[in-house]
Amino acid sequence: VEIIPAEIQPPARSVDGASGNRIRLANRRITNGGDKADLAVAFNEQVLLGRLRANELKPESIILLEDKWRHSDDPAIAESYAAVHADLLERGFAVHEVPMETECLKIVSDPRKGKNMFVLGLLSSIYSLDVEAAHDQIRFIFGKKGELVIAANQKLLDAGYQWAEDNLDIKFKIQATPPVEPNIVVNGNTALALGVMASGMEVCAMYPITPATSASHYLSDVFEKVGGVVHQAEDEIAAAAFAVGSSYAGKCAVTITSGPGYSLKQEVLGLAVMAEIPLVVIDVQRGGPSTGQPTKPEQGDLLTACFGSHGDAPKVVMAASDIEDCFYSVITARRIAEAFNTVVVLLSDSNLATAQQPFPRPEFCEEWLAPPIDQSPVDEDYLPYDWNARTGQRRRVIPGQPNGMHTLTGLAHDRRSGVAYNLQTNKEGIRYRSLKLAALQKTIKAPTVLGDDEGEMLVIGWGSTRGSIEEAVQRVRADGHRVSSMHIKILQPLASGIREIMQRFDKVLVVENNWADSMDDELIDEDNRRYSNLGWILRARCLVDIDCWGEVGEQPIKPGTVERVIRERLG
Repeated sequence: VEIIPAEIQPPARSVDGASGNRIRLANRRITNGGDKADLAVAFNEQVLLGRLRANELKPESIILLEDKWRHSDDPAIAESYAAVHADLLERGFAVHEVPMETECLKIVSDPRKGKNMFVLGLLSSIYSLDVEAAHDQIRFIFGKKGELVIAANQKLLDAGYQWAEDNLDIKFKIQATPPVEPNIVVNGNTALALGVMASGMEVCAMYPITPATSASHYLSDVFEKVGGVVHQAEDEIAAAAFAVGSSYAGKCAVTITSGPGYSLKQEVLGLAVMAEIPLVVIDVQRGGPSTGQPTKPEQGDLLTACFGSHGDAPKVVMAASDIEDCFYSVITARRIAEAFNTVVVLLSDSNLATAQQPFPRPEFCEEWLAPPIDQSPVDEDYLPYDWNARTGQRRRVIPGQPNGMHTLTGLAHDRRSGVAYNLQTNKEGIRYRSLKLAALQKTIKAPTVLGDDEGEMLVIGWGSTRGSIEEAVQRVRADGHRVSSMHIKILQPLASGIREIMQRFDKVLVVENNWADSMDDELIDEDNRRYSNLGWILRARCLVDIDCWGEVGEQPIKPGTVERVIRERLG
């Protein structure tokens, strides 16, 4: 999991300017970034203070700290370093000062190009990792940069390994479990891009925005090899319009964005809903509102994804729960979009976007692809919006089909696609567009309950909180509590049976990475409380007394935090 500062270029040596990575190791499948760290590597004491204030370290954690600041020519820096070092020791941390820059300068002239590899060597020693395997990876990653670069990085790795062997008496041994099938290791944005290709979509229209851009960048490198096109438009609205036009022409398209971009696209999404043009929209959520915190995780876009449009504009909304699910969710989104001639919004977030996780290598399946468009001639009396009276669906016709020519409009229209000048015709169109979601809803299975089918509490989540929620629930269940969890993938329309599942539990708690008012605040009561996004939806849809807890923080929600909340709500 990447730690990225909210500013592009934060001040050097600032407490809030830390960038780095959280790594969780195990010989079993890992579903989240875990709780507090056992070991931390810090290039200066200030970024370490940021981790301490965020309560990211376990008591007695091991700290490997760059020692160059102890010898700084700036008395204020040297004094700050000494004070923090003394405080860390007093708190009980095992602090090891490491001359990272000094050792790197023995190999390269610029230590900024060497410290990360030197630290990888340190960690290879501490965790008893295969150095030769690391050498092979260095050769693979830096293969295009030539032998000098490869050799320098291998020397830095070896230097870090040897320094740890000579100076640190720290060893962790995690027995490796070889995978039984081939795995790939990618981040969520790459998984989304791979899903776009696997689904058979041929057009991606985008405008750069953090944290979604890398998905489009990856596609721009490889999409052309499978006949795809990436179009970088002049703005978010143009990107959405380009995608809608491509889909109208017969090439089902995707547009990839984040929260601010989604806000800008909404008028064009309304056009796609009104004209019934299939479209996949991927929203990689970030902290908001406005510019907000572009690099921080948040699940604040659910309500706007479901309801963010003027007029009645029903859309399908779904969310990926992990990196593997990012891949398969795109395939599902494309199939739904084309089957129902509608807009499908797929929600990811910055946690999934930048985190990396191994999962079984997908094997291509023909069923991933939506059926080809029926381009056979249509009857002379063809009506472009000849809605099915029961399901609201219609035949999709693309430009060039004999007898299929009609006017495409965002105005309310009749079955001939003529402008609707009376309210009854407009009402008919609204009704049939709504029926399509009802038809889809009848095909959706109720979410699986992890744990007992009834009990003290049901914890509900969506998106990337799944791993933390399920781990927290397992911890509480180990103490004998009858607590279960349920994760909802398709958020609009909701599957049948959710109300009945909730009614079998004494309490229902929704956990989300977005804001929810706390009843501990003096002014908050049941008459003015603002619930979390999914909390609002479930309370309104199911008429069940649902409690909720939401957190808007610097890092993804941790299982220990969810565990604490569950125990508090159990009483």
